[in-house]
Amino acid sequence: MASNFFGQLFRFTTFGESHGPGIGVVIDGCPAGIALTLEDIQTELDKRRPGKNRFTSPRKETDVAEILSGVFEGLTTGAPLTLFIRNVDADSSSYEPLKTLYRPGHANYTYLAKYGHFDYRGGGRSSGRETASRVAAGAVAKKWLAQMGISCTAYISEIGGIAMEEVSEWSQDLREKTVASPIFCPCAQTEEKILAAITQVQEERDSFGGIVTCVAHAPAGLGDPVYGKLEALLASAMLSIPASKGFEIGQGFQAARMRGSEHNDPFDLDAEGRAVPATNQAGGTLGGISTGCPIVFRVAFKPTSSIKRPQATVSLQGERTTFQLQEKSRHDPCLAIRAVPAVEAMAALVLADAVLMQRVVKA
Repeated sequence: MASNFFGQLFRFTTFGESHGPGIGVVIDGCPAGIALTLEDIQTELDKRRPGKNRFTSPRKETDVAEILSGVFEGLTTGAPLTLFIRNVDADSSSYEPLKTLYRPGHANYTYLAKYGHFDYRGGGRSSGRETASRVAAGAVAKKWLAQMGISCTAYISEIGGIAMEEVSEWSQDLREKTVASPIFCPCAQTEEKILAAITQVQEERDSFGGIVTCVAHAPAGLGDPVYGKLEALLASAMLSIPASKGFEIGQGFQAARMRGSEHNDPFDLDAEGRAVPATNQAGGTLGGISTGCPIVFRVAFKPTSSIKRPQATVSLQGERTTFQLQEKSRHDPCLAIRAVPAVEAMAALVLADAVLMQRVVKA
């Protein structure tokens, strides 16, 4: 398995499996001198950990991070920064009766095709649990980016076809409302409708998909054409998150239905006489480089594959049968909810890498 790292200069590598001893991340290229505490990391991890409410998996993981290297006297040293999170509530017993079956919607079919061997306990390496490592790495990137005034906020904009109005600007109010919501939805009216729908789908022993929107504030000039375009890096980062199925930036697929006169962003002069885009249909990039306007993109997540309805499948021995989860199985009714911190973390990690790449260009 050769693709467990992401980034060029601010590079991170994740390790571990869902039901193994633990998971973690090694960040290579983290600048020295960043004030970093366990609380900085824990604040982010607490956002994605399971078991917080009935709208997420009941698995009780504390997700307490340990800093094993790269920090001394409260500052990053520039050495590889290693973070480790122990698994404390892995229950593999519910997977034992299913180990000889192909799980509909899961990766054991493709992992077996590629490697011939698969850790069936909770999905092993393919589990969404791996995203905790990304969130921990993202906490470090966020701490550094904040020093430069760069920030991003991800939130639930749609679940089960219930959508809120788009937000085109990053604001502190957006972040505060998002963090206060049990499902990371900054619109109270939309949140109420979604919570009712999730309750209903749980009763029907089914699941929902959803859309996560992210708004980032970053300076102009980030991104490297032609194959390192900022939106291409963001797309790669987002589509690496488990259960992600789609990415669009700015008007995205809607741009294909627009005229040039509708989609083009005219230019104007700001208060200091500098040329700036007057609108932001492009979503914060032109030619793969950030414009200084808010970077606005959306990530689509499929419905949770693990549902308690019986599903047709076949066994590893080639026999048709029925796949049925045990009642004690623990799964999210909508994976998009806990994907929000992962989207935000990956956005921060892409931006951190882009900042370092831009410093190389200007050196």
